Amino acid sequence: MGPSRRGLLKTSAAAGVIAATGLPVKAAAKRGGTLRMGLNGANISDSWDGRTHSDQFMVNMGHGTVFDCLTEVTAAGELVGELAESWEASSDAKTWTFNLRKGVTFHNGKSFGADDVIESLGMHTAEGAKSAAKPIISAISDMKKMGAHQVQFTLRVGNADFPFLLSDYHILMYPAGMIDEAIAKGIGTGLYKVVSFDPGLRCVLARVDSHYKDGRAGWFDGIECIAINDSFTRMNALMTGQVDAVNRVDLKAEPLLRANPNVEIFEVTGNQHFTFSMPTNQVPFNDINVRKALKYGINRQEMVDKILQGHGKVGNDHPIGPANQYFASELPQLELDVDKAKFYMKAAGLTELNVDLSASDAAFTGAVDASHLYQASAKDAGININVVQEPVDGYWSNVWLEKGWSACYWSGRATEDWMFSTVYESGVPWNNNHWESARFQELLLSARAELDSDKRRDQYTEMQMLCSEVGGVIVPMYANTVDANSTKLAHGPDLGNLWQMDSSRISERWWFA
Repeated sequence: MGPSRRGLLKTSAAAGVIAATGLPVKAAAKRGGTLRMGLNGANISDSWDGRTHSDQFMVNMGHGTVFDCLTEVTAAGELVGELAESWEASSDAKTWTFNLRKGVTFHNGKSFGADDVIESLGMHTAEGAKSAAKPIISAISDMKKMGAHQVQFTLRVGNADFPFLLSDYHILMYPAGMIDEAIAKGIGTGLYKVVSFDPGLRCVLARVDSHYKDGRAGWFDGIECIAINDSFTRMNALMTGQVDAVNRVDLKAEPLLRANPNVEIFEVTGNQHFTFSMPTNQVPFNDINVRKALKYGINRQEMVDKILQGHGKVGNDHPIGPANQYFASELPQLELDVDKAKFYMKAAGLTELNVDLSASDAAFTGAVDASHLYQASAKDAGININVVQEPVDGYWSNVWLEKGWSACYWSGRATEDWMFSTVYESGVPWNNNHWESARFQELLLSARAELDSDKRRDQYTEMQMLCSEVGGVIVPMYANTVDANSTKLAHGPDLGNLWQMDSSRISERWWFA
């Protein structure tokens, strides 16, 4: 097994070599059969361009299925190599040297090597590229080919979490010199090659012969992934045996699923959180008093009880979850307080506030109902929330990042810096709340390069406090990941909690019992 995140920090500080031996062998696993999945989060605009992957259909079909990353977080939460075998850091965590696997080929027969890594990472900072991983790659000041299977990265500032960041599902490895073709056809180094792909509808994959993960992963002969965005239809498809596994269980339907002897629920606690993100560069959200009024106008516990049916816990308006190492559980918990909401309304010079809130169950299951609960709890403070129910299809391309105040979900990330730099760093593509805090940005850069764990904890605690008190994102609840599968399926002792469906690696980790 590879090192834990805590172990990684210690090793980085000592500039030691980190061995990454890969996934553990599961004696009970066996080859055979086609895994049929029913997943939501599909769009007609979907493609094999990892820079654009934003929801579960393509995240599942991308990393760990058709493509690979350089590193991987196992189901047990440990960092191992995927296309990288090992890596070592300088004492300041600024220079990282990665040793790549030999004998790996792309689906078109091209051998994998250093050129592919450099060109694949360069995609994310190319002119005009809109990549959620741009903050990760733009932190690299130089990429150098040290040999056919060795690459050295020099960072602008030290980053103790750098190997973890390269497991990001956007940072897929493509064949150098033919990236456009690879995106068009889905040519990766993953366990499964593309048979057919109808964006927004269906994807059919076949197991690759003589793969470097043979005997350790990739137990299905084929994968069929069907886009089922409608929650009821997705649950029904599992209960009637049309599919073997589904994501995002509709918690209202959970009792029916549990009553079915052919169905199992699999639930993990991670860092997934649901949000209402305010564009702080727009009126009225640019007024901190308005933001504070809205923070005190929401009943978080009611949402956990009614939307999550108890499968989660209240949030505190920051994105660091209970599974993160530096989760600041000691911060004062924000709660519904009508008097405080009125106080901040008055401080903003308002007796009444009228605002639109865009929501769709594409954002998260129950987002529309959650928005109406918010509407009801805020009304007593003079806050009138007009819930705009948006279509499920096209929500991520037409509403999120395009309209004003909107509902959203985040899977969370394995490290604090990864989460903050993806959504809260100034100027990054997915920072749709546009919140600017000089102190926050200062802490972000400082904590990223800090190798002392106690100092990092203090810095990340202050950052969580700033988000909670004055930030532009309302995080009312952390949601457990609740998915479901046929009893015909089996898996190892651990389930990944980074994303849904065993950290979106069910295709490589599970098998038919």
